Amino acid sequence: MRQGSIARNTTETSIAVKLDLDGSGKYAVKTGIGFLDHMLEQLSRHSLMDLEVEAKGDLHIDAHHTTEDVGIAIGQAVAQALGDRKGITRYGSAYVPMDEALTRVALDLSNRPYLIWKVKFTGDRLGSMDSELFKEWFQAFAQAAGATLHVECLYGDNDHHIVESCFKALARALRAAVEIDPRKADAVPSTKGTLGGSL
Repeated sequence: MRQGSIARNTTETSIAVKLDLDGSGKYAVKTGIGFLDHMLEQLSRHSLMDLEVEAKGDLHIDAHHTTEDVGIAIGQAVAQALGDRKGITRYGSAYVPMDEALTRVALDLSNRPYLIWKVKFTGDRLGSMDSELFKEWFQAFAQAAGATLHVECLYGDNDHHIVESCFKALARALRAAVEIDPRKADAVPSTKGTLGGSL
């Protein structure tokens, strides 16, 4: 079973994450940030990854620490569930439209973390979240999951639609990348025989 379970506790946040890469898209998410909950539910549903998140953070300050640490914990749980990454397809990509917005995500589960973020917002906030925090979540996730992640909103006007298309595109790309390749289920998808470091 490709499952991950992470407990992350700091002076700023307390976070528990459980996930199953081979699930059916079931979720139970409670971060204290309504819009982030909504996005993580989309991530679970469209990746078919079962996801449980329970987070308590210093929201009396702002949502930054909780958002970032949730990204770290989910990324760590994905990395744990992948193990040595043997047999995975490794690459995934998706275009996801949401009304007027269109986002493209390309993902490599290379164990070499990197984020390219080409997303612009029209406003400073969505719900209780600062718009800049979405990049922080994707950065934290990519770093902890060991993912090279390119996220680009090609166009869009409504910030809600833009963000939701980003999370849904990540979900679809992740779903493809974690799939076991039946032609090479016994091998790490790299000429080196391991993922991480140089090509």
